[in-house]
Amino acid sequence: MIGYIIRRLVALCPVLFFVSIVTFAVNLLLPGDPALAYIGETNINDKVMYQAVRQQLGLDQPIHVQYVKWLSHALQGDFGRSIRTREPAVDGLLARLPITIELALIAMVISIAIAVPIGILSAVRPNSKLDLVGTLVAMAGVAVPDFWLAILLIYVMAVWLRLLPSSGYVPLSQGLWPNVQSMVLPSFALGMGLAAVVMRQLRSSLIEVLHQEYVLVARAKGLSGGVTLRRHALKNALIPVVTVIGLQTGRLLGGAVLIETIFSLPGLGRLAADSILFRDYPMLEGAVFILALAVALSSLLTDVVYAVLDPRIRYG
Repeated sequence: MIGYIIRRLVALCPVLFFVSIVTFAVNLLLPGDPALAYIGETNINDKVMYQAVRQQLGLDQPIHVQYVKWLSHALQGDFGRSIRTREPAVDGLLARLPITIELALIAMVISIAIAVPIGILSAVRPNSKLDLVGTLVAMAGVAVPDFWLAILLIYVMAVWLRLLPSSGYVPLSQGLWPNVQSMVLPSFALGMGLAAVVMRQLRSSLIEVLHQEYVLVARAKGLSGGVTLRRHALKNALIPVVTVIGLQTGRLLGGAVLIETIFSLPGLGRLAADSILFRDYPMLEGAVFILALAVALSSLLTDVVYAVLDPRIRYG
């Protein structure tokens, strides 16, 4: 397993190289001039300052030279300085990354807590009224956009019932309960789509496993339905579910951009959105690179979980 993980990390290098090219191309694709954004509107007519800033940022050099310099600094953890705040970009990224990770983890926990019980009950009693309710919940979760669900939750839970805050973030250092209160609504809005997908995948996978011969033999030996489900069926049924969760990690991180903006969470997703609006290219490049790296690592983690769930899987 350790050898496999090392090989997969080495195999990530070409992927990250391609990601670095796409990330650097953000500078070229987005409208506007980084030098003009850096000097501000008050100095927009100062040609001397403009040329000095272009030279300082290396924008007067050929594109391939700019890319090599940017990549060499990025590999050392230096994404430049923020155009908007003038702080080192890596400091701003690391300060906001834990918030996005917390949001994605809580959203995943909520989605699994909703999907697994409903998926199991739907599989154990297919075509029942409970299965019909689960199907309706799953269809609603897939059909309803994250941003619309977020606005609905704000209106119902914050404006109408006044149970939870509508926006803002409370750090964990200021208390566990205030932190949880500030994260419940955005995490639920982000995790509902994943819950719907996991629910349907678990249902179909578990129904298939429950009709396998080894499960029928276990029942014939006198094991109860609950013991058969826990010991023999559920682990094998979870393998396709793990695949879905691994693939949906990118969706969670991508959806964090909208959710963090709606709920005013100072995470990496909102930072990326603000960086586009303010033409803060160093911050945007760093945010895109980190999010892409997180998706790549989640794929590796998914393969490792396979071997934990099924001992027959070995990576030689």
